[in-house]
Amino acid sequence: MRILILEDDPFIASDLQAILEDDGHEVVGVFNSLADTYDHLEDDFDYALLDIDVIGGKSFGVAKALAEREIPFAFVSASQPGDIPHSLREAAFIPKPFEERTIRQSIGETSSRSYSC
Repeated sequence: MRILILEDDPFIASDLQAILEDDGHEVVGVFNSLADTYDHLEDDFDYALLDIDVIGGKSFGVAKALAEREIPFAFVSASQPGDIPHSLREAAFIPKPFEERTIRQSIGETSSRSYSC
């Protein structure tokens, strides 16, 4: 799969990228801010991992745009699941600190879902 990562902590972003690439996925972009991510939402990718609190604010607008395009995603965050707007609560939520197997499972499980806003 081609995967986009939105994560403002460079160490976590690097860990996520390594996990994905070790599994044979292509990371099409690692972004740390909302502005950079919005610039690449029209790129060709199949899945996204989104931190909630990033440079520029919360990633809920990005998540909504992905849902509208029917691109599956998961939140990877230290925030609480209850912080997610009701319209996005069907998305997978992976709490930090995460385990590699949880990241891998989310890709398999979430890639078959569709989201409504």
